[in-house]
Amino acid sequence: MRVDLFDFDLPTRNIALRPARPRDSARMLIVEGDHSLVDGHVRDLPGCLRAGDVLVFNDTRVIPAQLEGQRGEARIGATLHKRVDLRRWQAFIRNAKRIRQGDSIAFPAGVTALAEERHPDGSWTLAFEGDEPVEVLLDRAGQVPLPPYIAGKRAIDEADASDYQTMFAREKGAVAAPTAALHFTPDLMAAVQTAGIACETLTLHVGAGTFLPVKADNTADHQMHAEWGRIDAATADRLNAVRAGGGRLIAVGTTSLRLLESATGDDGVIRPFEGDTAIFITPGYRFKAIDGLMTNFHLPKSTLFMLVSALMGLDRMQGAYAHAIESGYRFYSYGDSSLLLP
Repeated sequence: MRVDLFDFDLPTRNIALRPARPRDSARMLIVEGDHSLVDGHVRDLPGCLRAGDVLVFNDTRVIPAQLEGQRGEARIGATLHKRVDLRRWQAFIRNAKRIRQGDSIAFPAGVTALAEERHPDGSWTLAFEGDEPVEVLLDRAGQVPLPPYIAGKRAIDEADASDYQTMFAREKGAVAAPTAALHFTPDLMAAVQTAGIACETLTLHVGAGTFLPVKADNTADHQMHAEWGRIDAATADRLNAVRAGGGRLIAVGTTSLRLLESATGDDGVIRPFEGDTAIFITPGYRFKAIDGLMTNFHLPKSTLFMLVSALMGLDRMQGAYAHAIESGYRFYSYGDSSLLLP
């Protein structure tokens, strides 16, 4: 499909630079089948679902994966996006023309890494030196990698260290938050439980590739970056049992959705999964695992707007986004939410 079909005009006033407080006070646009659009709030979620439904969350935790360093006199920026092994990470490099294979890059607090290999997409494999775990080095030298549409408008500060983590964040490894779950609070989770709605977690370590624009003119020519995920056997069994009993699986975030779809066969059975996924969902895709999606509002011409258009229909989502913009909904990572029920 032509990428320009997924374009729309987004005023800068609709871009959120801080989250709503409390988190569950954010607005939520409910898009259900062919019904009229409904304006609500995230705290209304329990009343929008049915007893027996299951919310599926991503429990990944964002690491301080953005580094500023030097190679000689040259300033080098590195955003880690995918672990290779215990000491190596693949990274997007700013000012990459100033480094060569084998160069040592000096980051703050005595942290150094070798530029080991350049990849066709322009990223590099960085090999961190020393014996300390890389996570310890990042805690010392890195910072939370806020999306460029936020970081380009204000400085990262102490509030972001907690604002950009979900209440479910346990498994370290993401360089971007699964932002749909940023809206959840203990009070909201208590209301969800009281309404008879269950919760499950899986892990997908979100990579910085989620920020990248689609540069191709046709979706067939876009290459997704792989991300590592895991669904254990017990979780897969419980999710299959819910669907067999007539309950719906509602993915909280596109990250949960993409991992669930990657783990599900054409027979509709969710299987244990551990490994990389580069699934790219565009209109025409047949969903196998999920029955709904809670997600924030995405960028024009992004792979995530393509995904929600695959779920609900392109015309439907163009209309929903036009309504959201006109009604003052806040977009992107710290923005408002939508509940999509095809």
